[in-house]
Amino acid sequence: MTDQDELPGNRLRKELPAEVPAQHPAGTGRPQETPVPAPTGRQRLVKGLWPPRFTRAQLVVAVLLFGLGFGLAIQVASNSDSGNALRGARQEDLVRILDELDDRTQRLEDEKQGLEKQRQELENSSDQAEEARRQTVEKERQLGILAGTVAAQGPGITMTIEDTKGTVQADMLLDAIQELRAAGAEAIEVNGVRVVASTYLTDSGKSVDVDGNKISAPFRFKVIGKPQDLEPALNIPGGVVQTLEKEQATVSVERSDKIVVDALRAAKLPDYARSSSQ
Repeated sequence: MTDQDELPGNRLRKELPAEVPAQHPAGTGRPQETPVPAPTGRQRLVKGLWPPRFTRAQLVVAVLLFGLGFGLAIQVASNSDSGNALRGARQEDLVRILDELDDRTQRLEDEKQGLEKQRQELENSSDQAEEARRQTVEKERQLGILAGTVAAQGPGITMTIEDTKGTVQADMLLDAIQELRAAGAEAIEVNGVRVVASTYLTDSGKSVDVDGNKISAPFRFKVIGKPQDLEPALNIPGGVVQTLEKEQATVSVERSDKIVVDALRAAKLPDYARSSSQ
């Protein structure tokens, strides 16, 4: 044993075991991999929370919640400032503020009532205008029927006069028209010619002239009115039917629930008559 072997450091190195060489699995030339330890619960929690993952819906909700909170904070601060200002006001100032609020409330109430009244007036005027328009249209229709400018339909009768002898004259047809009007006829058409208030009939040879239109037998009347009144008016003793039958004419009258009078007259302005309201 040498002096160097007696040194404490050398003696310690001798006592330590020699480093064991790494073991290799049989048949391989690589060292065996050391197994990775499983993550702890804390490590898994941290990994799930970071980095944060947000969906679009979560971001929208977060922004809305932030805005709501910010607005509430401002409102609370504003109310707090107002409350502080009112708490520090004098009694006279509080009374004045209450009077101003009452006056403003009254003005708003008056304005509301005025607007409600205006709305009702507009609705009433609109209803009146609509009613006036409806009445105007109805009046125009009625006048058009009387003037012969519009077609008409309704219950009535059809009267046919057969004249094989040529004895029926214009005055007989005019008597029939007058009798029908007296019984309540509202629209009359004779052989395609509309009969109106200004209609005239004249004899023209073996035919009859109605407002310048020549018509001949058989004479066919289409009349709108109440059939229960029109037919008896023609058949009264000494009336139209008996007069025509004396002239060897044949008269037939048929009731109907629908008579169409579609012969029209052109509207003509009077030459001399004017409305007295002008």
